[in-house]
Amino acid sequence: MVDWHSQKTLVANAEAFSKFMHVLFGLYIWEFVSSLDFDWQFISGKRRFRWPLLFYFSGRYSLLFALIGISIALNVTTEVNCQALYTFNQIFGNSAIGLASINLSLRTMAVWSQNKYVVTALVLIILGHWSFLLHGILLNAAWVDDECVIIYTDNQILAITFIYSMAFDFTVLCLTGWKLAFPANGRSKLIKLIFGDGLIYFVIAFLANLMATIFMLINLNAVLSIIANVPAAIASTIVACRVVRRLTNFTSQGPEVFTSTQGSTLAFRSNASANNRISVKKGDSVHVQMDTFASPDRSVAEYDASGKIVKDDEFDPEAQIISNEFKRPPY
Repeated sequence: MVDWHSQKTLVANAEAFSKFMHVLFGLYIWEFVSSLDFDWQFISGKRRFRWPLLFYFSGRYSLLFALIGISIALNVTTEVNCQALYTFNQIFGNSAIGLASINLSLRTMAVWSQNKYVVTALVLIILGHWSFLLHGILLNAAWVDDECVIIYTDNQILAITFIYSMAFDFTVLCLTGWKLAFPANGRSKLIKLIFGDGLIYFVIAFLANLMATIFMLINLNAVLSIIANVPAAIASTIVACRVVRRLTNFTSQGPEVFTSTQGSTLAFRSNASANNRISVKKGDSVHVQMDTFASPDRSVAEYDASGKIVKDDEFDPEAQIISNEFKRPPY
């Protein structure tokens, strides 16, 4: 039977952990670079920025900074301020986890048409989630034997955080799945998009946090208890960002029909005719907005009241000579 706490096993696990983190870092860099064109469209102003994208950009770049910090901690050969480095990693790593859950929650709120009970419940869950994430930032690290080592961390808070994250993602998954499976007004193209392949992203986020929670609760040793934490953060962030990108790209295809409830800014579009843009807002009143287009130059000759051909700039219907046929009495 393997002695998980022996020095030989710990060294082997630490080496495997280091290599695994480099692989994950490379995976995320590939995902990051392959979707940079989406970011650039908003940075360059080609597409209009909407407030829900603030959580998308924050989570995406927070995880990038955290992985850069982790790579520095694993490869540094000269003494550095380990306390500051690991605090940096914890802040951005935990923020990425929390922001990924927020991104998934915003999609759930949109699917439920900003139902006040669903929104209130999810906001309270988000606040509780962030309270645990902020507590998890507290740790002590120092330079020991030519490497940065975590001296103290509250494993109980860390375990509670991942259990909470798992329960949170499961709640979001159930709410989204229920609404998509039993929509009130039939399935739109947006519903089919999320239900067809978007719902799998919610499942992946839940399974990633479930795996991290299992390793945390088993607690084989100091290395293996946290080896699934970074994969869970990466998986959650990637799927949450992909959900945002897919829905944002979906709303940019052609004309748009916006449907919102209670003044929501989370609007989605569906295909309509190629020439009209209709905006519908539910509330005390109905507002319909349509784009109009100028007709092209007329190539058909025009006639005045006397039957003579006139030019466009000379036609004045009130100044024309009345023909005799219009002077006849009506009897």
